[in-house]
Amino acid sequence: MTAAWIAIAVLLGAAALLSMARLVMGPSILDRALSLDVILASAIAGIGAYAAFNRDPTVLPIMLVLSLLGFVGSVSVSRFVARYHIEHPPSGEEGEAS
Repeated sequence: MTAAWIAIAVLLGAAALLSMARLVMGPSILDRALSLDVILASAIAGIGAYAAFNRDPTVLPIMLVLSLLGFVGSVSVSRFVARYHIEHPPSGEEGEAS
């Protein structure tokens, strides 16, 4: 069981570190939003692994709040980006007929 716990921690830590690198380097807001979603998913998976190994159901509300936070954040960013692209179309699309 300890080997499985170590493997889970290493894999989730690697995912979080790579996502942090993408968060810093990401050229667009969508890259940064996606990396935050991956970090949040890693945190939820880590908390879920903790709950499974220790048979502790008290962390389920924390997982629920984190998943709702990720959903609301993703929807907010996508609405912001969609509104920005409507007001400022990319070059080459201004004179085209719909």
